[in-house]
Formats: sequence, structure tokens, C-alpha cells
Amino acid sequence: MSDLRELYQQTILDHTRKPRNFREMPDANRAADGHNPLCGDKLKLFLKIDDQGIIADISFVGSGCAISTASASMMTEALRGRRVAEVAELFAKFHDMVTRPLDEQQETEALGKLAVFAGVREFPVRVKCATLPWHALQAAIKKDHVPVSTE
Repeated sequence: MSDLRELYQQTILDHTRKPRNFREMPDANRAADGHNPLCGDKLKLFLKIDDQGIIADISFVGSGCAISTASASMMTEALRGRRVAEVAELFAKFHDMVTRPLDEQQETEALGKLAVFAGVREFPVRVKCATLPWHALQAAIKKDHVPVSTE
């Protein structure tokens, strides 16, 4: 268990210090804003979805806690090249992983590196930090222009 906790901490710190895909995307065809008032996290997510429904590019900008930033960074890595149709299922698996007790969780293999966020369930107040980028992603896909809030 301590090995998993150490991996969690190392991964979060790495993606916080060097977030992947942290940039604005002027040619995005979808975007959404997200805010977590409890922690102060704010982000803007950018998507470029091609004609076949594939996420051709994804990025984000903003400021937030380590968990929010790392979640956005890892999410963007995991989603580039995936079909939009896969996003809802992946979000459901991610959300289950960070909210359900360990004995009630479904298989997390499909989440790949995102499975490191399983440790977030030990800190319920941080679940909103980890899921904020995912909620913004869903809003961007739906072309919902109302900013997403975790409250």
C-alpha cells in the first residue's frame, strides 16, 4: 500500500510541476471553463474534434491545486486520439474509482495511468479537484457554454 501511495505522490508532483498539454489552443473547435470554488481551481479546456469524432488535440490552461492540475494533465494525455463516444464510459470509470470504496470498485485496468488517482478516495474533499477537468471535458463536448462548477 505504501508503494501505491508513493507512486501516487510522485505522479501527482511530476504532472503538477510539468503539466502536459498546458497551452491555449487557438484553433480549438470546443472549449469549456471549470471552477472549483472550494479549492480555488480554475481551468479552461480546449478540444479539437475531427470529422470522425476523434479527439485530435486537447489542452488546458488555468491554475489550481496539485491534484486538479495533475488530473487535467493526465486526462489530456489519456484522451488524445480517442473517440468522443468513449469519453462518457471512461469518465464513469474514473469517477467510480475516486468515489467508491475499494471493495465496490470496478476494474480500473481500462484507466491505465489514470488509476494512480485511486488514492484520491482517501481524501473525499479532493474528489472535486480530480474530477473538475472531466466535468469541463463533458461540457466542451456538449458545446455547453455555461462554466462548470463543482458546487
